[in-house]
Amino acid sequence: MLYIVLVINVVSMFSLIAGILLHSGRGGGLSDMFGGGSGAALGSTAAERNLNRITFVFALVWIFTVVALSFLFVSPGSLTAHVIQSRRSGGMADALA
Repeated sequence: MLYIVLVINVVSMFSLIAGILLHSGRGGGLSDMFGGGSGAALGSTAAERNLNRITFVFALVWIFTVVALSFLFVSPGSLTAHVIQSRRSGGMADALA
């Protein structure tokens, strides 16, 4: 389960970066790249609106996977939980055994 969430996190991270880089700055971006620059003064095009929605979904997926990973890394059977427990008891060799 941990590895599935980790893969989803990495894929959503790179997709989020790509989506943000495709957004328009002060008049450029995806709409100008595909020839929609003339209507940029009138409002955002359908491509920009869809890119906003897709980027928002990737951001939500990334946030949820970060929260899920934080719970999975500190679950009772994980290595992190053993290391935390061994530090409390005073022995590091017990955590790695």
